[in-house]
Amino acid sequence: MGPTLQRYFLREVAVPFCYGIGVFTFILLIARMLKLVELVVNRGVPLIEIGKLFAYILPTFLEVTVPMALLLAVLLSFGRLSSDSEIVALKTSGISLYQMTLPILLFTAAVYGLSLMVSVYVRPWANTRLKASLYEIAKTRASAGLRERVFNDDFASLVIYVEHIEPPGEQLAGILIADNRDPSQRNTVLAKRGVLVSEEATQNVTLRLLDGTIHTSMSDDRSYHKTDFTVYDVSLSLSAALARFSQREKDAKEMSLGELRAAIAAKTAAGRPANTERIELHRKFSVPFACLVFGLVAIPLGLHPVRSVKSRGFSVSLALIFLYYLVLTAGEAMAIKGTLPAVVAMWLPNVLFAMIGLALFASAAREIRLSLAGRVRLAFAARWGRSRAVSLP
Repeated sequence: MGPTLQRYFLREVAVPFCYGIGVFTFILLIARMLKLVELVVNRGVPLIEIGKLFAYILPTFLEVTVPMALLLAVLLSFGRLSSDSEIVALKTSGISLYQMTLPILLFTAAVYGLSLMVSVYVRPWANTRLKASLYEIAKTRASAGLRERVFNDDFASLVIYVEHIEPPGEQLAGILIADNRDPSQRNTVLAKRGVLVSEEATQNVTLRLLDGTIHTSMSDDRSYHKTDFTVYDVSLSLSAALARFSQREKDAKEMSLGELRAAIAAKTAAGRPANTERIELHRKFSVPFACLVFGLVAIPLGLHPVRSVKSRGFSVSLALIFLYYLVLTAGEAMAIKGTLPAVVAMWLPNVLFAMIGLALFASAAREIRLSLAGRVRLAFAARWGRSRAVSLP
């Protein structure tokens, strides 16, 4: 097959691939986008910070949506070529199925390399930067950590409930605080209104409560006090919460390959389970490998001509994606419990889909050879029949 046809096949698969990435990524990002919009509208976080958070979140979703988009692209491209009888025209011109799939396989290999790079290098870096950005936002804007109608426990020994937060987030209404900072007594504070006053130099925030009541009970439960106030200041120390956030152990999804291997070795030497790290180590390679098995499965499935190519492509791709990630999730759950080795759990979907793809591909190639041989026999029979009729007296 010449370079012109190769470019034609690449263009046929590249356009729906980009379309699929956009659609699948947008669907998965909807929930996160709503939360980011809430930070802008209700918390006053600058748009540039939201843009950074969006960029750091994106690689996590691309790791999943790139194989999904490739599956959809191959199904749509081969489905259209089959429906328009272009596959038949190419076969009658002497171009085999293996020649037609060569540019698609090259494209699949390139996408696999891109997905592998995102999984191994980009996603751990992005997750680390995402945590650092959230840390900076929480440090500079303490009000971004408070949410309406949620029991917020980000501050040491304090649980804060706020009925309503006025944008951009400094004015509060309907406040309830459970204060356990003093071991000898428990304070429950109710206030109609409140104001957050940030002190970035000391990493403290003062919650100034207005028009409220303090209910105090001693630890022995023998005495109880009620105090009404007009103004009452509660010091919210960010240093403790931020220190816990910034100094906690690095999550497996934020680790590089070297860090994962080191963590596995350290936990194994200490006699501790390292299932999470082993799962993440194999996940970095198994999920990108789905590009190859999806491409292998999609090529023979797309060869069957249908009337509605797009609807069939979407439905088949969604069914295959659901089956793949169902097996992957089930295997991951068993690997976390230790009932299944991580290498088996994370590679099982790829093995199953590779076997299905090879069987379908072999069947499609056999059908093509049989149909081509049948057409040759029919043409020969028709020609021989005509020549015999002419020769008869």
